[in-house]
Amino acid sequence: MTAIKHTLQREVFLPAEERLVGLVHVAKAGKKKKSSFLCAAVTVDSPVQAHIYQLKKADKGESYKKKLSWFLRELKVVDGKDVNKFSEIAEFDLHFEKVYKWVASSMTEKSSFISCLWRLSQRYHVQKADFLNIPKTLLEEVSRPSGQSQIAAGSDDIAMVDEDYQALSSKEEADLELLMSECQMAISNAEAFSEQLSKQLSMLDGANIHSIMGSEDQVLNLMRLLDDGIQQASDIEAKLNGYDAILKNVKDQMEVMKDKDILITLRNKNYEKLLHELDTLVSTLDLDIKHTRALMDGDLLTPTGIYECTAAAEALQKCVHANIHPALQKMKAVVEQQDRFEKFTNQFAKRLIHHLNNLFIHQGNEMGETLSRFANELKLPQHHSSHRDLTPYADLMLWLKNANFNSFVKLSKVYTESLSKLYNKEIQDFLECAKQRLVGKGEKGKLNQKTSSSSSLTKMADRGRSSSIQSVDSVTFSKDGSDLDLSSRQLFDQILDKVLSELEPVCLAEQHFTVRFFHLADNCTLEQKTSSEDESDPGAVKKTNERQINEEMRRMMTDLFPSLETELENFITFADKLDGCNSMYMLVRMSQHVINTQDAGSFLSMTFANCLVKTKRNFDRFIQNKITAIKESKISKKNKCGIINFVSDFDEFAKQAEIIFKGSDRRADLEKAYCKLVHTISDEIVRVAKEHQKTPEHVIYMENYHRMNSILSRLKISCLESEKKDFKQKYLESLHKYTTSLLGRPLEKIHIFFEGVESRVAAGVKMEEVGYQLAFSKQELRKVIKEYPGKEVKKGLEHLYRKVEKHLCEEENLFEVVWHTMQDEFIRAYKHYENLINNCYPDSLISLEFSMADVLEYFSNIARLH
Repeated sequence: MTAIKHTLQREVFLPAEERLVGLVHVAKAGKKKKSSFLCAAVTVDSPVQAHIYQLKKADKGESYKKKLSWFLRELKVVDGKDVNKFSEIAEFDLHFEKVYKWVASSMTEKSSFISCLWRLSQRYHVQKADFLNIPKTLLEEVSRPSGQSQIAAGSDDIAMVDEDYQALSSKEEADLELLMSECQMAISNAEAFSEQLSKQLSMLDGANIHSIMGSEDQVLNLMRLLDDGIQQASDIEAKLNGYDAILKNVKDQMEVMKDKDILITLRNKNYEKLLHELDTLVSTLDLDIKHTRALMDGDLLTPTGIYECTAAAEALQKCVHANIHPALQKMKAVVEQQDRFEKFTNQFAKRLIHHLNNLFIHQGNEMGETLSRFANELKLPQHHSSHRDLTPYADLMLWLKNANFNSFVKLSKVYTESLSKLYNKEIQDFLECAKQRLVGKGEKGKLNQKTSSSSSLTKMADRGRSSSIQSVDSVTFSKDGSDLDLSSRQLFDQILDKVLSELEPVCLAEQHFTVRFFHLADNCTLEQKTSSEDESDPGAVKKTNERQINEEMRRMMTDLFPSLETELENFITFADKLDGCNSMYMLVRMSQHVINTQDAGSFLSMTFANCLVKTKRNFDRFIQNKITAIKESKISKKNKCGIINFVSDFDEFAKQAEIIFKGSDRRADLEKAYCKLVHTISDEIVRVAKEHQKTPEHVIYMENYHRMNSILSRLKISCLESEKKDFKQKYLESLHKYTTSLLGRPLEKIHIFFEGVESRVAAGVKMEEVGYQLAFSKQELRKVIKEYPGKEVKKGLEHLYRKVEKHLCEEENLFEVVWHTMQDEFIRAYKHYENLINNCYPDSLISLEFSMADVLEYFSNIARLH
């Protein structure tokens, strides 16, 4: 063990200027194969520092290295685990920040190492470690030395390690080598060399003794001097030990003061944090006295008072919703302050609710008293003044919404109930005034013609409905009432636009005020903040919030205008009964206003959209009634047909519809109606032509198809281009069939004769040889031609002219067209006959009794005379 101790001192501790004072060969508990050394060492330089090291062999070679190190002052407990004196256990524990369990190779080494730790702890540290379960014999008390003898005794255990073995100095090694070189047997015969050295040493000792005895006086003087030196050295050493003891106490006190300084610094920081936290808490929960006065007695009537109350309410809200640590919320002062804030909140909320409740009711009653000013005007009262009076309370309503949501909801209901009665009355009177103007204007002309007495609104409305139903169900428009109908329809369009234009600003103004005053968007904004962490798509969140705002806004607007949609539908129904054509005006106007209010996402847009659906149904029903009327139309069979009534009606309808739907986005609805009506008219013209007995079928086709083609060409309706071409084709076909059927076979016997000629030519007879056949000889031809002199031809044409004049109507003015067509047909037949005579009877000098010029003159004279 001594050898390993010297090795460790030389290789490990001497280079580090440390001195090994104790060691033990140990292994960790449960891991005996991995052994190491625990060493106790002190520094050479002052002040002395004591350490404990764990040394292990290096991975390569036989050298040792330090694995773990601790200051001795870090040692808290040494547990020897010797519970009683009869049991000896090689295990022991060292308690630093962690507990290290060791097993010594022998009890002797364990006891020696623990004793060394005890002495070091007692000598160098004020705060000593606790030594538990260790025999008292090992724990020798090492007291602080007070004198020289005590110093020697006290330093014995630590100083004895001063060296059981000291290495030779370089000078000593040189002298030893010189000595051994002088004696040749120093290496070969060590015993002889040793005896020689002993003899020489004895001789030197004897010489020294004789010399000493010879110089006794000098020796006595030297001894006296040595005793004096020793005494002085002892005094100096005693003083140095005293100084050292003082310095050691100072060192321990400095270490304690250092620890205390750290604690004081930490305490001061904690005090600063506590002071800052308390300052923040006090400032957060401190409500200014002026705010308290405003909450308790603030004036809610004047703008200044409202501003002060608003500022006080916002300050109170900040105090109530202050971000306070949960631990601080348990403080009695905080609880009392929060109770005080709650009391202020309840009292001010009660006072604010009472004031606004009275204000809402008062405004509803006050505005109702002013309705008489607009009784005779087609104008809807505006509520800008009431909105202006209530706007200063908007921030207080937001505070109430956050402080007491149930009271906020009840107050909102009071507002809607109070204002809904006012709006219902205003809208009813407004629409009733519009109805009166419609009926009064529309019936004025008829009333002046029939009677001068005025009737009530109900009777006028009934007459208006009955006349409109008749106009819808009948096929024709009333001729003598067309100007009146046009003016009344234009008036209706103006009144309808006025009604919708008056409703729009009132509803939008109320909607904007409601959103701002009741902060309908704030609730959704709060929900957005709380749900944004869960939502991954911000676009979806935005759409959801907009939908929530619109739903909340429409719900409140529905409560404010509960009868608006119903009243508008009643007005639409009234106008539709008054005149079916009004549905076209309503369809166009309502669609425009739906688009105008659509961007605001307003309640009015939804209301107009619902009314637009009803208007579209009325328009579809109006078109269907016209189709039904066309199918059920009856034409008088006593007179010639002429232009059928529903064809003329379509002309009037199309002209008016084009004016109404010009530039409208509802053009597609009109085009669908056009297609249905035109197809129905085309089918019904065929029916009427077949049923009518007075007028030839082709005349009815010709005149009505011509009229429909003229209407569509004039109006230039793009969706009816194919129908226009179809009508023109049918008109030309009907004209040709009528002229050919009425003209028949001009010069009938001549026509029969030449038919036979053509049949012979078709049978293979040459045209020059036809005249040699008996039935078609030149004599037979001359005989047939003599039967049709010019006078007879002219007489036949005059009779034909009268027949055409009888069939055609003057309204369409197709007589000249028909007569000119007949002339062309007659001339075509004339040329055909002359061509056959020239080809089949050449050089016969045979010709018709009248010339081409005579034919043209006959037609011209007949047309001119009539």
